[in-house]
Amino acid sequence: MRDFRYSFFVTILCLGLAAIWGFKTSGTIAGVWPAISIVAILGVMEVSLSFDNAVVNASVLKEMDAKWRQIFLTIGILVAVFGMRLLFPILTVAVATNQGMFDVAQMALNTPEEYSKHLHDSHTAIAAFGGTFLLLVFLSFLFDEGKDVHWLGKIEETLAKLGKIDSIGIIIALLTLISLQNYLPITPEEKSTVLLSGISGLVLYVIVDSLGSFFEIEEEGEAIAATAKRSGIMGFVYLEILDASFSFDGVIGAFAITRDVVIIMLGLAIGAMFVRSLTVYLVNKGTLDEYVFLEHGAHYAIGVLALIMFYSIHEEVPELFTGLVGVAFIVAAVISSLIYKSKHQEQWEN
Repeated sequence: MRDFRYSFFVTILCLGLAAIWGFKTSGTIAGVWPAISIVAILGVMEVSLSFDNAVVNASVLKEMDAKWRQIFLTIGILVAVFGMRLLFPILTVAVATNQGMFDVAQMALNTPEEYSKHLHDSHTAIAAFGGTFLLLVFLSFLFDEGKDVHWLGKIEETLAKLGKIDSIGIIIALLTLISLQNYLPITPEEKSTVLLSGISGLVLYVIVDSLGSFFEIEEEGEAIAATAKRSGIMGFVYLEILDASFSFDGVIGAFAITRDVVIIMLGLAIGAMFVRSLTVYLVNKGTLDEYVFLEHGAHYAIGVLALIMFYSIHEEVPELFTGLVGVAFIVAAVISSLIYKSKHQEQWEN
């Protein structure tokens, strides 16, 4: 429970603020319970949608020292909650409507229906950007030659060998964007948005991934660079961008439950905090080492999430379906890990 102490504190704080906000907006005590209930629902929704995010975060965080893990739980949560779940949507609407951020913030508080409409109108750009970034996260894992264990056996082993081809992940991501632009039944303006936003997501991934070369030690070579770019400040930046990619659709989807931006921020703050605590818990307990296919399942879930985000450009996808897909991959990975562990124990005993 030690790893979740901050999460419980944030939960109590956010539920208390929700009660105050509910009373203030409704003018009666009757508005308190609905506000608390919706915040709790949004928190649970965020955790269910982001469990695979926690697993992937853990694979990066386990290479960080205690200082950066603490920063991830403190400064990182402020970036996640106030940056990605409050300021970024406001910035998105401000750019889309050519208004100032203060004006958009007023819009969000006073006319949330209008704010929600503008945010939904930006969905194409957000989905293409986030989907491309997540697709590259998945492809970098799929074509990783360094993997010793393969969940899909020979199929995954063969795909990993394709990692010898330089920039194969980037090639596939670009081909995917070109296909989306040519074959998605959307307007020409939306097609241009898909291509531009997707390339922006690709460029950001390449920048973050490539900056690790600054840490490379000539005598030690690529092994040190691979570790360095997943530790310290570069690992922190990578985790924040990964969290942002997951949070885009969660913020938009929250408007299907409520139009109140304060309630949305409080609910998603609870979820974001629990995802971070869960990440630290997985690292401290060595869960990724015990369940060898858990990281595989999380990355496959991310790959499917990227495809869902691309499809959502054309047609809305229920949040429940997205969450269940991620949970299904995680459950399958845990079961496979237990079977794998049991077989290897039997072989060792024999």
